[in-house]
Amino acid sequence: MSTKINYTQAKKELEEIVQSIEAGELDVDVLTAKVKRASELIALCKERLTKTDKELQKLLEDMA
Repeated sequence: MSTKINYTQAKKELEEIVQSIEAGELDVDVLTAKVKRASELIALCKERLTKTDKELQKLLEDMA
């Protein structure tokens, strides 16, 4: 991904891609690029969620 975006922006873009795919708004040439972008966004979201989970677990352990 060429630009840094936060989790909320990535999720919103991913939702927009899913909506356009479900609506059948994309032609075949654009579909491939959108699916690739969706895959990148999913990876970004998963990475951010995993990082947040680890940080929260550490905070909870430190509080115990």
